[in-house]
Amino acid sequence: MNKIAYLEDRGVVEVSGADRVSFLQGLVSNDVAQARPGAALWAALLTPQGKWLADFFIITADDALLLDCERAQAPMLVKQLGRYRLRAKVMLRDASDAFFVHAAWDGMPDAKGLVARDPRLPEAGYRVLASEMLHCNNSSEEWHAHRIALGLPDGSRDLEAEKSILLEAGFDELGGVSWTKGCYMGQELTARTKYRGLVKRRVVPVRVHGAMPESGAVITRDGLEVGVMRSTATGHALALLRLDALVPGAALMSGKAVIVAQPPSWMSLPGAA
Repeated sequence: MNKIAYLEDRGVVEVSGADRVSFLQGLVSNDVAQARPGAALWAALLTPQGKWLADFFIITADDALLLDCERAQAPMLVKQLGRYRLRAKVMLRDASDAFFVHAAWDGMPDAKGLVARDPRLPEAGYRVLASEMLHCNNSSEEWHAHRIALGLPDGSRDLEAEKSILLEAGFDELGGVSWTKGCYMGQELTARTKYRGLVKRRVVPVRVHGAMPESGAVITRDGLEVGVMRSTATGHALALLRLDALVPGAALMSGKAVIVAQPPSWMSLPGAA
């Protein structure tokens, strides 16, 4: 039986108007022209310097593009995107109160509303936007445990605004960046990071043996700092780790807990020692 969970910390920004596709195309990391009904597009909004501000799923509705985003970031997204509207025929609004955002996995959900495949991995399942809360057989905590096991980052739980770069968090392998669509805000740094091999850290799943450290706790190897904890679930978590710490059998610690890195098969780790 498929699993479905209501994600109470997710909201929606509605982008409507005749120029909605071309407007977003010049601002976000992915190719908005590829957005199709039934298939979400994962993209990020960056600073002009190429640092992460927010990421979201772009879901196609009849007359709008809906950004499935962090609820707390929806007002910021409306404000930030609005700065670039100029004469474009675009309307922006925080539509979080009009939609209930769900994640579904382990099968196609039989649900009313907009159902779109999560584009990152087949195991990630589907995003569902509905006008009311659906009957759920799983909790948001169970969803987060599932996506952490897959190595999927979740916005500000795993990235830092104006500090993180996309390629540290798997946006390349997980299809969150288009390398062919042309310019967008922050594109220059993102491309330079890829083609010059400048990625030195990655967000990776880890197994935790011992008491779970808090998000932000320092991870060390032989007494030297090599990373920090990010989002957590029972027994496992995501952590931002230096590539040179991803040596098989490396003794990583956070407080008294032993940390064992478990990079997923989809993750490419060039330069790992």
